[in-house]
Amino acid sequence: MTGTTQQPAPRRVRVDARRNSAALLEAAKAVFASSGVDAPAKEITDLAGVGVGTLYRHFPLRSDLVKAVLEHEVDGCIEAAPLLAAANEPVMALAKWLTLYTVFVATKRGLAAALHSGDPAFDGLPQFMLERLGPALETLMDAAIASGDIRSGTSADDLLRAVAHLCVPGAGEAADFSQRMIGLLLDGLRFGATGWAR
Repeated sequence: MTGTTQQPAPRRVRVDARRNSAALLEAAKAVFASSGVDAPAKEITDLAGVGVGTLYRHFPLRSDLVKAVLEHEVDGCIEAAPLLAAANEPVMALAKWLTLYTVFVATKRGLAAALHSGDPAFDGLPQFMLERLGPALETLMDAAIASGDIRSGTSADDLLRAVAHLCVPGAGEAADFSQRMIGLLLDGLRFGATGWAR
C-alpha cells in the first residue's frame, strides 16, 4: 500500500461540529430569552436537535455558553452594519440596524441574571459589547449625519445605552413596543439635522 489517507471523514466531522455549535447557539439564545439562563440543558438541546453530550462537548460550562451566545449576537450586529449600509439610504440603514440591536437587547435581557451574578467569567462582557458594537453603529450614524438625516452631537455609546433602556417593554406591552420606541428615538435624532424640514 502506498499509504494514501482519506480526508473527507474528518472534514465531515468538522462541518457537523460547526452546524451543531450554530444550532446550540440559536437554541440557547431563544431559551435564555424566554426562560432565563438557568433553563434546563435539555430544553436547549431539544430545541437544537442534538444530545446533551453534544452541548457539553462544545460548552463544558454554562458560562461558556452564555458568553458564546452574547459574542455570537454581537458579531451578527457588527456584520450586518456594512450590509445594511450598502443596501439602504443612510437613515434607513441606521433604523434597520437599531431594530436588529433591539433583538440583541431582548437576548441580553434573558442573560441579565448571569451578567450581574458576580461570576468572574462574565467580567468585562458589558464593556466588551459596547466596544465592539460602538464602531459599527458609529459608521452608520456618521453616514446619516453626512446625509443630513440626523443631527450630530450624540455618541454611538449614548445611543446604544438609550436603546437598551428605552426598549424594555412594560407588562402587557404589544410586540411592536420596541419598534415604536425606536421610531420616537429616530424622530428625536432627526430634530435639528441639516436636512430637517421645519
